[in-house]
Amino acid sequence: MALLTVGLNHVTAPLALRERAAFPPEATADALRALCRDDSIQAAAIISTCNRTELYLSGARDGARAALDWWHRNRAMADQRLHDAVYHHFDADAVRHMFRVATGLDSMVLGEPQILGQLKDAHRIARDAETLSPTLDRLFQRSFAVAKRIRSETELGANPVSVAYAAVRLVQRVFDQLPRRRVLLVGAGETMELAARHLLGRGVKDLVVANRTLERASAMAARVGAQAADLGRLEALLAEVDILFIATHASSALITEDMVRRAFKARRHRPIFIGDLSVPRNVEASVAELDDVYLYALDDLAQVVAEGQDRRRDAAMRAESLVADQVDEFMSWWRSSESSRAVGRLRAHGQRLQQAQLERALAQLRAGLDAEQVITQLAHGLTNKLLHQPTVAMRSAAASGERDLLDWVERLYASDADPVAEEADEQAAQSPNPNE
Repeated sequence: MALLTVGLNHVTAPLALRERAAFPPEATADALRALCRDDSIQAAAIISTCNRTELYLSGARDGARAALDWWHRNRAMADQRLHDAVYHHFDADAVRHMFRVATGLDSMVLGEPQILGQLKDAHRIARDAETLSPTLDRLFQRSFAVAKRIRSETELGANPVSVAYAAVRLVQRVFDQLPRRRVLLVGAGETMELAARHLLGRGVKDLVVANRTLERASAMAARVGAQAADLGRLEALLAEVDILFIATHASSALITEDMVRRAFKARRHRPIFIGDLSVPRNVEASVAELDDVYLYALDDLAQVVAEGQDRRRDAAMRAESLVADQVDEFMSWWRSSESSRAVGRLRAHGQRLQQAQLERALAQLRAGLDAEQVITQLAHGLTNKLLHQPTVAMRSAAASGERDLLDWVERLYASDADPVAEEADEQAAQSPNPNE
């Protein structure tokens, strides 16, 4: 069994491709079950955020190819575009990648904390969908522990920067006298709440929260001291606000060019800042062509984010070293676990054959057959049964020119050990210690 990661992120794919490749939260569980129907994929989890979509898998090594083919079909995407943007990680590299994702080392905003919560959501959805294996579950749990340790032992999480923080910084470059501006937040998730708190910290007092469900809008508005509004008032609110942030899971644009044009007549063409922090985007791209509209999407924030990264570089180097140590520790556990399972399967197979041959021998003895003849047949029969499958596999490997299995068997039985001495050693190892 292998551990696999198949994914794309803000480095390998532009926003237009990321939004097409993303999985909406309400569709993820069904997607996971469909993905695991492939024989090469034993377990799966999906994380899909504004800056990445990744499939975490355990199964056969060729499961990566099967997962990518399934991804093409599920998201109805052109093969070459997705193929060019996707990366693959296997085994230790897959473990390292998840640890780096969990700690924010692979994020657009170095060390940003939101990704850990998103990774926990991905784990919960996969667990509820029953698509986790013990190994994949352990990898997630270890990732959470590594992220916690790095935040406690390094400065990577100090002075946290987020996409919401970067967007507010960008607003300050467009508008002065921020406390006098009226702000509309569309969406009631973590990103919008972070944006609200950053705005409040800069003196903004007039905040409105709009959401598809008024109950969630009201709950967030109560936490940040804002007003709540139904999403049905969106166009009317556009005519009244100076700044709009939007981050929802809507699959199509909530704000269209025609909507903004109508709102501009009512607002007498006063400038408006629109920060679209959604994937897929919630604002039609053509809105950017309108006069007096400052429209910024996620990829536009990269420069603002980069300016705040330098002070975290030293902490990131320390974090990378800790990640490397934790990868070695996880791989050591995994190899030990894999060998234990393999040994268990081998012993169970041997015990089944032993029991069948023993029952046959006992029946022959009860029937009055000669004991020496029965024992001789038992030894021959058990030996033939035990060696049958390995012999077939070795002949098949020889016929196909695959030397790995043959070389392994030759190394395994290279020493001409004394079977009587081996049996005595094994019996001694299994006997209780009289000194204990």
